[in-house]
Amino acid sequence: MRIAVPNKGRLHDPTVELLERAGLHVKNGANRKLYADTVDPEVTVLFARAADIPEYVRDGAAEVGVTGLDQMRESGHDLEELVDLEFGSCRLVLAAPEDGDIASVEDVAGKTVATEFPTIAREYFAEKGVDAEVVEVTGATELTPHVEMADAIIDITSTGTTLRVNRLAVVDEVLDSSVRLFAHPDAVDDPKVEQLVTAFQSVLAAEDKRYVMMNAPRDRLDDIREVLPGLGGPTVMDVAGDDAVAVHAVVDERHVFEVVNDLKAVGASGILVTEIERLVE
Repeated sequence: MRIAVPNKGRLHDPTVELLERAGLHVKNGANRKLYADTVDPEVTVLFARAADIPEYVRDGAAEVGVTGLDQMRESGHDLEELVDLEFGSCRLVLAAPEDGDIASVEDVAGKTVATEFPTIAREYFAEKGVDAEVVEVTGATELTPHVEMADAIIDITSTGTTLRVNRLAVVDEVLDSSVRLFAHPDAVDDPKVEQLVTAFQSVLAAEDKRYVMMNAPRDRLDDIREVLPGLGGPTVMDVAGDDAVAVHAVVDERHVFEVVNDLKAVGASGILVTEIERLVE
């Protein structure tokens, strides 16, 4: 199985890190070659531009690919989305000069819109019933309204800082995007692809979770359970030669500070909190 992943840019490192956490160590991955082996002899990584990955997957050069929803939608290819990998979040927005006369998508009718995503832009305007001229540009999209190349733009934004610096205001949200795992339709049921999906989902499930272990008096178990509902309830084990029990549970990270103090208050001791690499639910 070949996995197409971004070869550079802001999506490269998080994708390789995800593969590592999923147990697929990439050999010589730092060299950014076209191909790289993994610890699984049946899995190879194909490095490509994020924008080209949908094409590689559609043509069968790779069974699955990791890229943004925006890149997949722009490609126009009919791929199967398997997992939202929950990083690389951004918005594709319609924006126009702050001091201009465009305040809604309807105001763009008969005007020119510059974008690096012409396919998405045309689909968006068709859905809105707005007749606008879409002009494809490559880079510096936010400058086009100020040099009279366009009346508005459709562009990617994460924080909105670049838009504000260039005195552009968001008129409408076109697409909410993040990095996803996509597959060729013929590869969806491949056992290796299913194994990869499970591995990625287990990494995502473990994020923001902590594994809490402690000893507790047996007669305080009901109190411990009140504090630690855990993932389907805490696991309780006898401690050899002692009337105490060992209690293990999975806790949301945001609750750890409060939970540890509550556990101490009901008699728990030897409390240990650790990170979780993967969690298969």
